[in-house]
Amino acid sequence: MAFEALKIRLLMILDEATHQPEDLHELQEELREEIAGLKAQGLPVPEDITKLEDRLEAALNLPKG
Repeated sequence: MAFEALKIRLLMILDEATHQPEDLHELQEELREEIAGLKAQGLPVPEDITKLEDRLEAALNLPKG
């Protein structure tokens, strides 16, 4: 998947989180999958996305993945 497509998917995840906060666990897992996709392609994970992942994990009281 192209980097631009991944960026669009991440924006969609953020939009879902805004409109459906009750689904944060599912959205956090989707975010992890997208980050794994970036890493698998050897692409850098943007700092703001890493911070978002950290904030979601903290909000959900999850161990850092």
